[in-house]
Amino acid sequence: MSAIPPPETFRVTTNAVSCDGSGQVAAALGHPRVYLRIDEKGFVECGYCDRRFVLAGGPADVGEPK
Repeated sequence: MSAIPPPETFRVTTNAVSCDGSGQVAAALGHPRVYLRIDEKGFVECGYCDRRFVLAGGPADVGEPK
């Protein structure tokens, strides 16, 4: 049995982000574009694809992955 990979994490520099699930797939194969706002936790997760957007320098930022 294989483990489910963790969701993608993106470091961003603004607290307003949008997500449409595209990236490695065409935008038409993603999900509806949603607009998200990072709050005092320092991150927000997309309700469709579970991508996590972390504010660079914020409380949830652990730096660049190694």
